[in-house]
Amino acid sequence: MLLLAPGIRYYPDHFDPAEQAVLVEDIRGVVTEAPLYVPAMPKTGKEMSVRMTNCGPLGWVTDKESGYRYQARHPVTQKPWPAIPPRLLALWQAVGDFPLPPEACLVNFYSETAKMGLHQDRDEQNFQAPVVSVSLGDACLFRFGGANRKDKTQSIRLSSGDVIVLGGEGRLAFHGVDRIYPGTSTLLKSPGRINLTLRRVTAS
Repeated sequence: MLLLAPGIRYYPDHFDPAEQAVLVEDIRGVVTEAPLYVPAMPKTGKEMSVRMTNCGPLGWVTDKESGYRYQARHPVTQKPWPAIPPRLLALWQAVGDFPLPPEACLVNFYSETAKMGLHQDRDEQNFQAPVVSVSLGDACLFRFGGANRKDKTQSIRLSSGDVIVLGGEGRLAFHGVDRIYPGTSTLLKSPGRINLTLRRVTAS
């Protein structure tokens, strides 16, 4: 484990190649039940460059009309989200350092050209719980800073199997993905990156 900044922990190669392959199969099962869809930004309705879905009792969604929020059903199918795979629950127990389980796992699929602007994960009621993030597939350039948007940022290349934890002082750190490095992994059937983000949503 490496401490990148106060509260920001980095676990390189946390999942070996065999474990990564099993995780991908877990996520394919999630996507079968809860298909990937293209989310839209609040107010403008501009489509994001990632496709997403969720698993767990709650899922993070966004659209033009109602903005960022958590809800119990897929916005397209209106079906409940599938359960979080046991391997991801075990990861939370191993690195989360929090007594309550995650309630949401956001699944983001990045194509070769997709990005994610600097943002905070602050739609949750519970900031005491960490955010646990898993990278699968092609490597990416991950950028992070402090709790203020204008704080100085630094970047690190994340590879398939890496885990990042934002907790404590780093829980509300701004972070984003500046680019994908296509062809750096053979884990997925096509170029791209899957990011899994485990979160505790409610205060209790």
